[in-house]
Amino acid sequence: MAKEKGYAHRQGHYIGRAAEDNWELQWPRSISVYSKMAREDSQVKSVLKAIIQPIIRTSWRLDPNGADTDVVRIVAEDLNLKVTGEDMGDPILRTPRRVSWGKHLRRALKMMLVYGHAYFELVWDDASEAEDGRTHLRKLAPRHPETISKINVAADGGLESIEQTGLGSGGTVTIPVENLLAYVADDDRDDWVGESMLRAAYKHWRLKDEFLRLEQVVLDRNGMGVPVMRTAPMATDEDMDRALSIVEGIRSGEHSGAAIKDGEVLEIKGVSGQLVSPREAIAYHDAQIARTALAHALNLEGKGGSYALASVQMDLFFQALNEIAQQMADTANQFLVREMAMTYAGGLDGPFPMITFDTIDARTTLTPNDLAALKNAGLIFADPRLEAHLRRSYELPPQQPYDEYRDHSGQEGGEAHAAT
Repeated sequence: MAKEKGYAHRQGHYIGRAAEDNWELQWPRSISVYSKMAREDSQVKSVLKAIIQPIIRTSWRLDPNGADTDVVRIVAEDLNLKVTGEDMGDPILRTPRRVSWGKHLRRALKMMLVYGHAYFELVWDDASEAEDGRTHLRKLAPRHPETISKINVAADGGLESIEQTGLGSGGTVTIPVENLLAYVADDDRDDWVGESMLRAAYKHWRLKDEFLRLEQVVLDRNGMGVPVMRTAPMATDEDMDRALSIVEGIRSGEHSGAAIKDGEVLEIKGVSGQLVSPREAIAYHDAQIARTALAHALNLEGKGGSYALASVQMDLFFQALNEIAQQMADTANQFLVREMAMTYAGGLDGPFPMITFDTIDARTTLTPNDLAALKNAGLIFADPRLEAHLRRSYELPPQQPYDEYRDHSGQEGGEAHAAT
């Protein structure tokens, strides 16, 4: 086997991205910054939901891909996934283990998008304690970025291990790569830290936060006007100090007021001229935060515009969503499903089942005329499942059993005949 002569990365643990010139955003300091952005900013939270929700809401399933039927069944049960070809309405056989692909996907997506990476430890059952005598996947345990102190990378760019800060007074905990499932976003530098989706939005978030504080000061300062007090002629220093104390203490309120001496004048001066409002700058940076994720739909304000342009923008957004979903599926297939299949089958050398998903795009609701045209063309049939689905969709009453319908129709027919 040919041996590499060059290297992809300096061997050792990762300290900070060489290409990152912002001190605050160098790992691991970046973790607290990105966490604050995702937790406090409404636009950032909306962008994350706009990306995560469609991906987890689309249908995910396990494709047998020619693998052994028994292995496919065990993998599907342990991951709580449907197998391609099964009816999506059929119940999933739940296992006593706590793995759920849906919950895992939600958590992995959020961690990877926010922090640039998401690490999970594969926790297995003891085969001697399992009912079928097999080693099953018990847990995909998240290893939160805040707890990771080192990411050890080999010279060829491969991941070796991660180190977690120990609990209490204990030392660090090292988790080797064979026990890890790692999702990394935009890992062009092979550093296994990745790049947060929020990196490009950081400066807009920072400036927007400052403008929001400025707007509060502007409203507080100029919202009620500026109190100005003119003292009586020949005012003493004591009178001036008292006047200054009065104007500084004036606040709006139900019982607010001030007492002045004869000859003194107290006025509330309005703002002369036009002040520059920070609101336009805030809206601009809000739009740029959404633009970093191609989520242009969050910037629509109902002002009209080109429908074709909006459709193109949404198509680009759906393409980005499908790319992220495919990355999640590829990583899980290579480092999770493959490992599960080999563990269950005792070193199986393929083929392996694959996690797949339905393409994410704009959903089109079929009208009754569309359904009738499809039925007349012979593309669909009025089977019981389709009828039940249509009754739920159009809020129609459930189908009446045939015997009840026949008895009821016969009774009404007899009453009508007697009346004549």
